[in-house]
Amino acid sequence: MSVNGKVVVITGASSGIGAALAELLAGQGAKVVLAARREQQLKEVAARCGGDALPVVADVSRREDVRRVVSAAIARFGRIDVWVNNAGRGISRPPSQLTDEDVQEMMQVNVMAALYGMQEVLPHFTARGDGQFVNVSSMLGRIPFVVERAAYSAAKHYLNSLTTNFRDELRRSHPGIAVTLVSPGVVATDFGLSAKHGGPDSRTMRGAQPVGEAAAVIAEAIETRRADVYTQPQGQRRVAEYYANPDLGEA
Repeated sequence: MSVNGKVVVITGASSGIGAALAELLAGQGAKVVLAARREQQLKEVAARCGGDALPVVADVSRREDVRRVVSAAIARFGRIDVWVNNAGRGISRPPSQLTDEDVQEMMQVNVMAALYGMQEVLPHFTARGDGQFVNVSSMLGRIPFVVERAAYSAAKHYLNSLTTNFRDELRRSHPGIAVTLVSPGVVATDFGLSAKHGGPDSRTMRGAQPVGEAAAVIAEAIETRRADVYTQPQGQRRVAEYYANPDLGEA
């Protein structure tokens, strides 16, 4: 199934995976709606995507901003075919030092923003009997192997469960609506530098996946409407090996 002509909303689209995905899909003929807080960067990405790109400055951790993105997309293009919940933020702080604010921000940005997207677009999808949600999670949502990312990892675990249950809720009542979960590993973006309390530059980390490769996997997931994908081929194997261990404390 081609993305040509599809209307795709991408949150967190001003940089990283979101920007790369927007440019890739636009190059394949999709009409992209780009949502992010940073206006200048967002306009630059939109310019690279061509005339059909619609930038909408928004903080998707606020429900009212998500509603505004939905309205803007439908007003411009008449419909939404795919909603990609890509916005997110990491953190660098071990669990013993986490504050209430740390945990609340990780949940708001990584979980609630995605929930707002799914809930606010759902009436449009159900009315059409068609649509796709794509939630960008993380390998840390599968395996909590980085202590300093504890709150981020927990938030992504939450997102994974929420995504699966959302899919199961819709499976019988609205089989035309697909719900896809994407699990990237380390991707060569500014994600690490943008983490709360700072962090290492993900672009310098060993084994960091080129952002274009990660975006290409997500684009393919939109075409195939697969339910669960990993951006790196070894990802699923690593998860299976981890949970096959008889004692996860020693995994």
